[in-house]
Amino acid sequence: MRTYNIPIFVPHKGCPYDCVFCNQKRITGTQSEVTADDVRSIIENCIKTIKIKDRYVEAAFFGGSFTGIPIEEQTSLLFAANEYLKKGLIDGIRLSTRPDYIDITILDNLKRFGVTTIELGVQSMSQEVLKKSNRGHTRDDVIKAVELIRKYPFKLGLQMMTGLPADTDERSLQTADDIIELKPDFVRIYPTLTIKDTFLEKLYCNGDYMPQTLDEAVELAKKLLMKFEKNNIQVIRIGLQATGEISESGSVVAGPVHSSFRELVESSIYYDIIADSVSEGAERAEVFVNPSELSKATGNRRSNIIKIKNEKNIDIRVCPDKALKKREVRCVCY
Repeated sequence: MRTYNIPIFVPHKGCPYDCVFCNQKRITGTQSEVTADDVRSIIENCIKTIKIKDRYVEAAFFGGSFTGIPIEEQTSLLFAANEYLKKGLIDGIRLSTRPDYIDITILDNLKRFGVTTIELGVQSMSQEVLKKSNRGHTRDDVIKAVELIRKYPFKLGLQMMTGLPADTDERSLQTADDIIELKPDFVRIYPTLTIKDTFLEKLYCNGDYMPQTLDEAVELAKKLLMKFEKNNIQVIRIGLQATGEISESGSVVAGPVHSSFRELVESSIYYDIIADSVSEGAERAEVFVNPSELSKATGNRRSNIIKIKNEKNIDIRVCPDKALKKREVRCVCY
């Protein structure tokens, strides 16, 4: 079954905080207010493009702090989406919000209108990082929100960021450990990008903030991905999704931006596996992986093959083998 999200962006509505990294207009590509009629139009237009019958479709309210907007406005938008849920045209409703905008009244209302998934923007479990990022909530707010949500039948997702002000690899890894203890159904990992017209841009231009390099962000994201997978927590996204505004020249001032960031992370995992599998002193090697994993194993622009060839002075070839599972590698050296 294929999953589809119908993105409905509610930019910066209801959020009184100015997180240092946030410019919702550039991140979401929109700044206009969303109405119930907009919700209906977006859902109807997207449904027309989904031709696959074996599918799971969710209307997804992203781009801001959904449960921070007035309850009447929440209800209006949810009511519009719920119409399509009742008709069987969509299968669920998901939304993203802040941990400090969760309470019983809000959750009762979300359940009433058929919300299936709630994502919380945790970003960090380090109090110092949260403070320096002007998040306006605490790690205790995260814990309390998760405890409340778990009293309902919602799926729970937690989002974390790396490379925030005052963050370190150790703090990000500890955030991952804290998230694992909360047992979400899935997570997202976002390396911090310095977006134009944010406070983070001012910090960067003044020399008060140093973003991650692409290599640093990939290496840390690799450790986080493997940590979550080891604990059976699905990582549904790594890296900020490109929009017209984000892709636009000049929108990203600095930071580890890459259109295929997750591919780089998974390729790095394959590099480690393959490099460990190749015997020292061998002149050539054939490395077998599942056909769907060939590009990841080979690396971006054959980077894994080139790197191993240069490091070990060996001719290496990556070949498909349907019998192998994801990240299983069979290496034959000569």
